[in-house]
Amino acid sequence: MCGIAGILTVNQYQEQLEQTIQRMQIALQHRGPDDAGIFIAPQRQAALAHTRLSILDLSIAGHQPMSTSDGRYWITFNGEIYNFQQLRHDLIAQGEKFNSQTDTEVILKLYQRLGNVCVQHLRGMFAFAIWDDLEKTCFLARDPLGIKPLYYWQSGSALIFASELRAILASRQPALNLSMEGLYGYLTNGSVPEPHTLIAGVHCLNAGHYLQWQGGELTQKQYWQIDFTPEEITPEQAREQVRNALIDSIEHHFVSDVPVGVFLSGGIDSTTVVALARKTQTGILKTYSIGFEESKWNEGETAAKIAHTFDTEHTQFTITSSLGKALFPKYLETIDQPSVDGFNTFCVSQLAREDGTKVVLSGLGGDELFGGYGSFQKIPKMVRLGKKVKAFSPLNIGLGMGLEYWGNSAQIRRIGDFLQDTPNVQAAYRSFRGIFSHQEACRIAHQYLPEKDLPLRQRQHSLMSLPSLEDEVSWLEISGYMLNQLLRDSDVMSMSWGLELRVPLVDRVLLETIASIPSNLRLMPQKKLLIESIPELPDWVINKQKRGFSFPFQEWIKDEWHECFTGLDSYKDIHLGIWYRRWSLALLKYWWQKVSQ
Repeated sequence: MCGIAGILTVNQYQEQLEQTIQRMQIALQHRGPDDAGIFIAPQRQAALAHTRLSILDLSIAGHQPMSTSDGRYWITFNGEIYNFQQLRHDLIAQGEKFNSQTDTEVILKLYQRLGNVCVQHLRGMFAFAIWDDLEKTCFLARDPLGIKPLYYWQSGSALIFASELRAILASRQPALNLSMEGLYGYLTNGSVPEPHTLIAGVHCLNAGHYLQWQGGELTQKQYWQIDFTPEEITPEQAREQVRNALIDSIEHHFVSDVPVGVFLSGGIDSTTVVALARKTQTGILKTYSIGFEESKWNEGETAAKIAHTFDTEHTQFTITSSLGKALFPKYLETIDQPSVDGFNTFCVSQLAREDGTKVVLSGLGGDELFGGYGSFQKIPKMVRLGKKVKAFSPLNIGLGMGLEYWGNSAQIRRIGDFLQDTPNVQAAYRSFRGIFSHQEACRIAHQYLPEKDLPLRQRQHSLMSLPSLEDEVSWLEISGYMLNQLLRDSDVMSMSWGLELRVPLVDRVLLETIASIPSNLRLMPQKKLLIESIPELPDWVINKQKRGFSFPFQEWIKDEWHECFTGLDSYKDIHLGIWYRRWSLALLKYWWQKVSQ
């Protein structure tokens, strides 16, 4: 796991390549504390930077940017390729010779032989750029599910890219103008929806896509997408398929030259990871969890009991309101773009790194794949009800407008949004997952961008044809909440401590294996298929009420943290009683002040 950055140009910025790429590299030092490198192409059309967190082949042979022996191809790579040993074996059989034991060199050799289609062979999480110094082209790719980010900005013939938005801004090239699309998306979703960012002109490469740069021209292509086409299968076959796919993914995610730990939240997903890790791994297994003084939120006792059951070396850290407040300034400095999540991962990542661990597994992704959220039941009901109400149009529009303007809660205002929209899964999902209603988001956005035209109410067509409403919800949870918030925050917060976070339930091969299981089996309520596939799960974990990996922010903000969330008086006409609304506005305000200084 590392940080990458680069500059591609025909005739711009060439005189300042070294200074610019060095600033970008410094902005990514936290992602790779073990090593760093810079490559400047002989004709100064490319500059690549890398900061390294050594996980595979800890020797100098893993130094990046890395080149082929003839110096034609150069790569800067962030991520892990879990099937690299098999790929390496196949390449050796074809006559290739290797100078290291790294997955980086495997990507480089694979691209040298196959070109762009190399991404079809990679299993893992990745964002990388490969410069061809003969053809003067660059290939940039991001993994199928978007676990690793890749940001870019284009101006004229130049392309600037990096692992984090802060590194793009460190180049001092993009103008510091807020993006209305990114801002509106943040206010309505709680995180900035890809491919937008909060800075106008800076984009995030979509998951499962690659870019090709040549002579200042940029092309983008999608190389992977989810396929939920169902196949006939019995419940018994489905359970076996899920179990085998999970074991296979867990085994691959333990590939490392340093010890691997597990984040243990006390829920079904992280317990699944621990249980199957015990099936596939020998020796010491370290687990980490966060506990609280507030019993309503404390999962510490459950996590400790799970650790004892599966014989792990467990470390737990109790976060009090005072301690959380003391950590909050460091968290604020860490955020790359604000979101309503991330503080939990920030805290538990610190715990693991201070214990000497460099790689951890997380149970992130289980709810999206196996129907663990309430959205899987509530959104289809909302769509069916919305279609009935629409029959009374335009009364539904008037009712929706009334609820949006005068509703006495955030939820009611978002329902008002939904009643004015087309009653499909996307509209219901925005209402279910939303933070601010359309009108509220417009009023807030107008304070930041008074000269910009406010966005129209989002009116989108239905998703690509999927077999069921539940499949549509699953797709939205994967490509929305998981991608834009959970994965992005996990990457930034873990890397802020120099920790590599892996997500074995967010795996291309796993998803391709289970996606063909019909939704009436795969998305049964309370993740029944997952539970039935893992008989090692204790009953007291299965029957425990779902809480999620969250903090008692509502209580803290009312009391000891109150002073951290002041200065929001200009939003008197917007309900800020729910913690995540105050949180999102306060973090946006802090972030914008920091980047615009």
